[in-house]
Amino acid sequence: MNKTLSCLYIFMLIAVAGFGQGKWEQKINENGIQIFTRKPLSGNLKELRVVCELACSKAQLIKTLQDINNYPNWVYSTKITNLLKVVSPQQIIYYSVSRLPWPLKDRDLIVELSIIPSTESNLFEIQAKSLPDFLPRNTNLIRVPYSSALWKVIIVNDHLLKVDYTFSVDPGGSIPVWLVNSTLAIGPYNSFLKLKERLKNPENGPH
Repeated sequence: MNKTLSCLYIFMLIAVAGFGQGKWEQKINENGIQIFTRKPLSGNLKELRVVCELACSKAQLIKTLQDINNYPNWVYSTKITNLLKVVSPQQIIYYSVSRLPWPLKDRDLIVELSIIPSTESNLFEIQAKSLPDFLPRNTNLIRVPYSSALWKVIIVNDHLLKVDYTFSVDPGGSIPVWLVNSTLAIGPYNSFLKLKERLKNPENGPH
């Protein structure tokens, strides 16, 4: 009897969680880039998903994502980036400042970027999570308290990757939720569009 009740309770929890989290809704489908958003399990800020193909190798994508100093050239609204620490060839920590329109304050963010291998040779993941207390706060900026991104990558061949990217963030401070949600898809779309163009350049890494 107790086992039956326990199973029923677990099932109810799963059902409630599934009900609370919205379905992915497509917002953009252009230039081979699909952008989706959905309601999260908690909070009002929507989660984001990007699905696309990148014409590059695994090594080229990793090299580009670890080239922190070039982020302002392709990551939307990025103003400043600095590499803080190389933990290992698969793990780095960097600092970034994002430009926001007046009268909102710019945001700063510390990120731990990790390459996560898989037991399957044609799969790997890249995780980018915030470390808000890694550095003292700058009073001229608002520190992003939470940010999490995950790249799930399938290696089709040496020149093609399939990417499923998910992202959630709490930008901190007093930004209207409706403003964040209404513009959430724009930044990632522009970033991935520039990333695709950047990866076409063979100088950005080996093929």
